[in-house]
Amino acid sequence: MGIEVDRARHWTIAEIPYHAIDRERARADPYLLYVVAGASFIEITSDLYTRNLVEYFAGDRPLERWLAERWDQEEKQHGESLKRYVETVWPEFDWERAYRGFYADYAPYCEVGQLGPTRALELASRCVVETGTSTFYTALSRMSPEPVLRQLAERIKSDERRHYNLFLHHYGRWATREGTGRLAVLGTLAARVGELDQEDIYCAVKNVFQVLHPDLPFTAAVYREINRRYAGIIRAHYPYRTAARMLLRPLRLSPMLQSVLSPLLAFGGWLFVVGEPAVGLVKERAAGLYGRGLHAS
Repeated sequence: MGIEVDRARHWTIAEIPYHAIDRERARADPYLLYVVAGASFIEITSDLYTRNLVEYFAGDRPLERWLAERWDQEEKQHGESLKRYVETVWPEFDWERAYRGFYADYAPYCEVGQLGPTRALELASRCVVETGTSTFYTALSRMSPEPVLRQLAERIKSDERRHYNLFLHHYGRWATREGTGRLAVLGTLAARVGELDQEDIYCAVKNVFQVLHPDLPFTAAVYREINRRYAGIIRAHYPYRTAARMLLRPLRLSPMLQSVLSPLLAFGGWLFVVGEPAVGLVKERAAGLYGRGLHAS
């Protein structure tokens, strides 16, 4: 699989200087815990996604192997590194209890039957998800008040961008094999963007809140307020242009047409976020954990 460079050495959790975390700066924003803990829950649950995808792509040995040996392991590492950040900054927060609640709520949404109707279209959906995650971590690194978190988010962002490129590569293989047309791909991209983070973000916010406030009810108004808190920050830091370019690539448009459409899509995404709560909007994460603001990139 030529596109997957054999990287003899991937970064490790031991390289993250947790001892240098400025806890006062990190704890200054009480909502940052929702962002980092929520991201850790989603990343560390990669085994659910991996099992489904390996089963779905059975027989495609290069893709099966990459999913099981590289993608899954790196996603789990992201979750473990974020979990350690949470436990360092907020030692009083019961991460394990919150995660058990998240897993119980979210696992039923992760089923093979919810994957795309064809392999090419499922890989197009994966490109949307990876657009969301990579742009979310870009926004997180830009908005973070704490230097170690910025460094960690940059590392994860680079991994997610590489994952996007691998899914795009395999999408190209299957789109050619299955004769997938642009209209079908466009419909899949639009549908997947609309679905991003509806369940995972809600489940994450709910369970963080319930651990922090066990005597208070988690209501729709509470969820909206937590979402609203980040609307302005995300607008200021979200990489709309990058997201637009990444979302358009599976359509395999001409360079000229893509250069015309990317700014329009980016502006449309900005208008959408201006009018809506930020958390759970699209990097995907475009997309992402906690909305995935206007920053050309």
